[in-house]
Amino acid sequence: MDYRRFENTIIARVDKGEDILEQIKVISLREKIRLADVNALGAVGDFTVGVFKTGEKKYYSNHFSGDFEIVSLLGTINTMDGEFYAHLHMSAGDAEGKVFGGHLNQAVVSATCEVVIHVIDGKVDRSFSEEIGLNLYDFEK
Repeated sequence: MDYRRFENTIIARVDKGEDILEQIKVISLREKIRLADVNALGAVGDFTVGVFKTGEKKYYSNHFSGDFEIVSLLGTINTMDGEFYAHLHMSAGDAEGKVFGGHLNQAVVSATCEVVIHVIDGKVDRSFSEEIGLNLYDFEK
């Protein structure tokens, strides 16, 4: 992975064999990012995405291996209890044009991934909501 920062925008290249989420975390910690939005595209060969079933308050994961193009990867970087937290969703398409997606758990790059991080001047923490079953923005912290 390599990246450059241009004021409040970071342009990164995640390389073959690297996990996208792990590399976003590395950049976030190095750059002391507390709040940002993320978007990316590229190719992955192995990824896991999840779907949150609201009635059960539980995530279910789907794992995919093969040749996939990232159709969309977007989300946010912020904090929970003052520590790095990323909430990313990804959709990826196969050779037949079928697209699979959901909450990103892991994605290993098969060729390259181009990531753009827009750093926002501010901080928003998260707290777990018993009612919803998810870590939600907490503007009181």
